[in-house]
Amino acid sequence: MTGNSFGAGDVVHDAYLRIARRPDRFLRHPQPYAYAFTTMVNILRDEWRRDRRRTVLSEAAEDAYGGPGRAGRADASGGGVGELQAHWEVVRLLGCLTVKQARAVLLIDLDGYSLEEAARLLGVHRSTLAVTRRRALARLRAVLERESGPGAGAPPPGRLPAPRDGAGGPASAGSDAPN
Repeated sequence: MTGNSFGAGDVVHDAYLRIARRPDRFLRHPQPYAYAFTTMVNILRDEWRRDRRRTVLSEAAEDAYGGPGRAGRADASGGGVGELQAHWEVVRLLGCLTVKQARAVLLIDLDGYSLEEAARLLGVHRSTLAVTRRRALARLRAVLERESGPGAGAPPPGRLPAPRDGAGGPASAGSDAPN
């Protein structure tokens, strides 16, 4: 089903990890073989769904550089500079978010974890993580709209993204001023 032995090994390993989290369910099942097979099929479906949502790099480069054929030339002369710029842009945008929001976006949207997996990793409820991610994406959308709107070179009107202090929370603007 995966197309190669490495992919099959990954699916079997992931199924083992998933079953090992709750062995009592596996042991109580009347047909453990069917339970294991269903687990592997579910893992494959999750991977296929995740892959459908990802944009292929060559398609993204074609969109960014003006159509087919130009993506290869833009990357060939850049020597990885475009990838480095994209990395720093992601870091800059994640800096506009709170630490909790950045973690949610990083795990779900960049690393490809499902909402359930990311919630389990962070030790929060699924719905809490969903709300945090929704707010983070809305904030990122607002930041990008402000930057790409009219007068993009001028400072945007209204509230700017709050910088984060060392502890990860928003820094207060007047904390250094004497009272």
